Amino acid sequence: MITLKNVTLRRSAKVLLNSATVTLNPGEKVGLVGRNGAGKSTLFALFNGTLHEDGGDFSMPKAWRMGQVAQNMPETDEPASTFVLEGDTRLAELRQRLVAAEASGDGMEMAHVYTDLADAGDHDALPRAEALILGLGFRVDELNNPVNSFSGGWRMRLQLARALMCPSDILLLDEPTNHLDLDALVWLEAWLKRYTGTMIVISHDREFLDAITDVTLHIDQAKLNRYGGNYTAFEILRAQQMELQQASFSKQQDKIAHLQKFITRFKAQASKAKQAQSRVKALERMEKVAPLLADAEFTFGFKEPNSLPNPMLAISEASFGYIVDEQPKPILQGISKSVLAGQRIGILGANGQGKSTLVKTVARTMKLLDGTLTEGKGLNIGYFAQQELDVLRPQDNPLEHMIRLARELGPNSSEPSREQDLRSYLGSFNFTGDMVKQAVGTMSGGEKARLVLAMIVWQRPNLLLLDEPTNHLDLATREALAMALNEFEGTVMLVSHDRALLRAVCDEFWMVGRGKVEPFDGDLDDYQRYLLEESKRLREEAKSAASNPSPIKIQIPPATKPMAPANEKMNAVIALEPQTPIAPPKPTVEPLVFRSPEQRKLDAQRRIELAAQTRPFKKSLEQTEQRMAQLQKLKGELENKLATPMAANAIVQASKELGGANTELETLELKWLELSEQIQQIESSITTV
Repeated sequence: MITLKNVTLRRSAKVLLNSATVTLNPGEKVGLVGRNGAGKSTLFALFNGTLHEDGGDFSMPKAWRMGQVAQNMPETDEPASTFVLEGDTRLAELRQRLVAAEASGDGMEMAHVYTDLADAGDHDALPRAEALILGLGFRVDELNNPVNSFSGGWRMRLQLARALMCPSDILLLDEPTNHLDLDALVWLEAWLKRYTGTMIVISHDREFLDAITDVTLHIDQAKLNRYGGNYTAFEILRAQQMELQQASFSKQQDKIAHLQKFITRFKAQASKAKQAQSRVKALERMEKVAPLLADAEFTFGFKEPNSLPNPMLAISEASFGYIVDEQPKPILQGISKSVLAGQRIGILGANGQGKSTLVKTVARTMKLLDGTLTEGKGLNIGYFAQQELDVLRPQDNPLEHMIRLARELGPNSSEPSREQDLRSYLGSFNFTGDMVKQAVGTMSGGEKARLVLAMIVWQRPNLLLLDEPTNHLDLATREALAMALNEFEGTVMLVSHDRALLRAVCDEFWMVGRGKVEPFDGDLDDYQRYLLEESKRLREEAKSAASNPSPIKIQIPPATKPMAPANEKMNAVIALEPQTPIAPPKPTVEPLVFRSPEQRKLDAQRRIELAAQTRPFKKSLEQTEQRMAQLQKLKGELENKLATPMAANAIVQASKELGGANTELETLELKWLELSEQIQQIESSITTV
């Protein structure tokens, strides 16, 4: 087992763990959670031996073999399948021993090594490596491509496959889902559920943690707290714990106040002095309950769009793709779709099938190859690129980004553009103090993502195009994004492998694959079951290749499931066959109530109707709130003014202004209440229809 006893860990002068104690048992699947900067990666460094404890005792069985994803970008030109195969260090060692035995002519050693090779699975090692590669989203024709011919994200997938190939007793995974699409994520979940060793994973994907973990380790206030259960169970238990702590603290504060009052009242009276002294000692002996220090929540909201064109977009017989050597290379062809006001569209499909190409073309960063794409009058797009640096300048700071954005929009912007206003606005996205002057290139991925969100919100878009917006966001910021999107009145087109976000936001799904964009008539549970069924159907073909040393050749029959078309990457989702049959994994998240396409369209129509009916009232409410804020500021200034010596006529004038401000405030407060009630009535009437 892994034990930490009063362990202290530091990074430079910062103490990340202080007298932390916890025990992890063999075979447990542990989710390591905590806010950014709490010390999760530092604790991983302790586990893998690259960092040693600054105090206390840490122990882990020396015989345990460790598997982890290397963080360096591989630059080798060896084939992808060979690179992943070399991750099986046991096989590599045995093959070296075999070469040495053959060179020396030691027949007995050769016999032992051949036996060990058979036990280590040498006969099916290459098919297992290829199955891992295919399961993580590569095509069959890419198995023998050089590693350095792939982009950075795909090379990190190869590093993940190499780590999974390594026979291990403990597996350390730090954000393994960041470079995966939903298809590969579902496959990885199924693989990890069959893993028999101890696993510790850092992830900001709620459903991923719920699916694969049975223990949650929380780093909070430099302490390690162990909770039995997955992430959802941890949230429930922690909320209960925080509630009890706050109640205990409040109760103790009342008791302390009562004792202190007695001491203060009677300490000077000789007859009560002994009793007062006994209460002083009682206070000194009392074990103090700490006040609740919860992490500050991060919240934001999208402002009401200036207009809602309907339709937002009309796409007719369009081709989406790239220009290569001045020649068009279409990925999606013959696409005819409409995007309406108020729609919430989740875009599904494997990497490389054209999801990002579709979004980039709609966002005007790529040209349409053929056909027409007609934008509604007044369309205002907010685009979150998968790679934040596509829209950010590494050498500039957040304030410079906002100033440039304000200048680009110029008089068309309805937002204040003074530097102080922009600083205050950035502060609402947690860019405070010197951070507004920090170069973007030196920021973390999460900070860059927050800056992109801040820039999008400031533009008041009516169409949001979000391409993997959660890649670098922690759980709290993901929750804030989901809440903001639910309250957004415009249209959302979302590409994401975060199923919790897709479930919370999207009413309908489009499937991108095989050069087409078609509706997916189901929810995410249907999609996940479909992927697992495809994986199960292909297992026999993976097994039949076990005795074939050549790369796997897979013939894909037509998809038989009517709910949605398959795609090439999806058909490459192959799960390794376990030694004993295992029942299909049961979803750990309660499935949502299925809504028919008609119901989802009806919901979208209600949102449009609600936005149209409440818009004038919300506009008036916003103006009322602005005027009330101005009057409150004026009232404070006048009260401060009256508190200082002034001439008689100045006092009379200030008193009149203060009285007028109070009268107007009372009127506006009544108006505010009436407007709020009208908006609530409209929302209730439309919701209950």
